[in-house]
Amino acid sequence: MKLFGTDGLRGRAGVFPLDARSLRTVGHEVGASVRREGGRAVVLGGDTRESTPEMAGDLAAGLGSAGCEVAFAGIVPTPAVAELVLALSAGAGISVSASHNPHEDNGVKVFGSDARKWPDEKEEALEKRLLAGQAAHPDRLPRGEGVRRPPPIDPSLARIYLARLLSRLPRRLHDVTALLDAGNGAAYRLGPQALEQAGCRVTAIGNRPDGRNINEKCGALHPDGMARETRESGASMGVALDGDADRAIFSDETGRLLDGDDVLWIVATRWKAEGRLKEGGVVGTVMSNFGLEAALAREGIPFHRAAVGDRNVAQLMEETGSALGGETSGHILFAPLSPSGDGIQTALVVASILSDEGRPLSELATLEKSPQALRNVRVSRREPIQSSPALSRAIEKARAALDGRGRVFLRYSGTEPLLRILVEGTDEAEVTAIAEELEVAARSALS
Repeated sequence: MKLFGTDGLRGRAGVFPLDARSLRTVGHEVGASVRREGGRAVVLGGDTRESTPEMAGDLAAGLGSAGCEVAFAGIVPTPAVAELVLALSAGAGISVSASHNPHEDNGVKVFGSDARKWPDEKEEALEKRLLAGQAAHPDRLPRGEGVRRPPPIDPSLARIYLARLLSRLPRRLHDVTALLDAGNGAAYRLGPQALEQAGCRVTAIGNRPDGRNINEKCGALHPDGMARETRESGASMGVALDGDADRAIFSDETGRLLDGDDVLWIVATRWKAEGRLKEGGVVGTVMSNFGLEAALAREGIPFHRAAVGDRNVAQLMEETGSALGGETSGHILFAPLSPSGDGIQTALVVASILSDEGRPLSELATLEKSPQALRNVRVSRREPIQSSPALSRAIEKARAALDGRGRVFLRYSGTEPLLRILVEGTDEAEVTAIAEELEVAARSALS
């Protein structure tokens, strides 16, 4: 059993490995690691799910048992936890969030003292402890241990986070109106505040969380409503964040949706003109549209593809000396600004470019993409794709049909029981038909 995916622990709240005993083990092990390395404080925060306060309480109890102080930020974006680790010189940070998953799920993301995701070896050691504890005590807490409440919220932590974001803007923004959909998630307060303090005129939607409506028909997972309201309101730009606000999907003033590939194109061309884009160029992923790679090549900007996951993007950026990287999903990394992807940071960067250019966003978002189709197939098991003869034949047929004019790529999600199917080519109708055939084959083989 592998507990850690591409983005920490994630699963059904209250169920192993997100039960109370396991969470206290996580807290204790993170705290013990911090103490061994000479640290004392750990930053803790989370999103708006109804399960988050109790989970934070269990993690805090575990941290306390290891002799760590807890700086509890309350409801803050996951990247805010990483920023606060740096601001406070803390030994680690823990965010309680399942990002874009439904409200029944939750998760735990751990950051080291460098504000980067915990290294694989530490996750593997913690995973062994969790599995051993679950085998020995599958159903119950130690006697007398009930629900733990999180420590008091320190309101200064949110202000510190906002100050760090705003300090990176070269100047106050002007003539930018923004429609922000916070997805009823962790940025429901801080997202609008950041843009307003930067100088934007902001209208916020998806900013009334009730513990269960996070990501529900809103935010980065469902950006159509944001795009429609952007167009109808006459805003300069729209932005939709996911549940923990590390992703951002945009809309231009016409209501056209812009994903992470569009953002990379806008920022890369601007930074190249300003001399801020390093020789390493831009890092995308295996899911990035080929149109981005081709467009950057025409501009003389190197492009590198990493495996999916911000950790993989960050690693390849470091290896290639790239200043900019990200995923189609809207998770963007700006090496000169922060080690962590941050949807609010991304919104501020795009708004800053829009303010300086003095042109509509539609005139900046000029990336021409190759026709692409993405399908998600829910699976009951994660068998190697090549172990299914029928699915393998379907993939071979698809690649033969494209005949070098496109690509087919299949991978399992690192956070959900899904098989993701990507088909890219030159003809939209052909791409759609091939994707549908692969989806049928995958459902038959793996559902």
